[in-house]
Amino acid sequence: MLKARDIMTREVIAVSPETPVADLGKLLENRNLGGVPVVAKDGRLVGIVTQSDLVERAREIELPPAINILDLHLFLQIPSHLLKKVEKMLGATVAEVMTPEPITVQADTPVPQVAALMTRQKVHTIPVLEGGKIVGIIGKMDIIRALAREAGE
Repeated sequence: MLKARDIMTREVIAVSPETPVADLGKLLENRNLGGVPVVAKDGRLVGIVTQSDLVERAREIELPPAINILDLHLFLQIPSHLLKKVEKMLGATVAEVMTPEPITVQADTPVPQVAALMTRQKVHTIPVLEGGKIVGIIGKMDIIRALAREAGE
């Protein structure tokens, strides 16, 4: 059975939390990447930033549901949730738009388990760790390539 290490992309392109969002957009476009890990100066994985994070910035802000009683507006959602959405939409650096604490897999994780995790968690880019360090990254196309190779054998 194939493992994550067998299908992962080993040359990992990563960005720092301080990377400007404009530079990130150019990187994703020029390298045709779905997402990249965000790595602190000490090499620690601190997040992941994907095309979806950037697309989300382009959305219109959705105000939380509210009940109007006379001139009083009672919001039915926690205001901090709205604040996080606004911060992400207006973020100028990767740290402000990334997903912190990303879903990761170990290098010896079986590929069907990686695929199930992608589907269940609705993620398309998963960093691969070994000994706490990033050794690779798996995207949707890596899974598709592995399936195609197995079908061709």
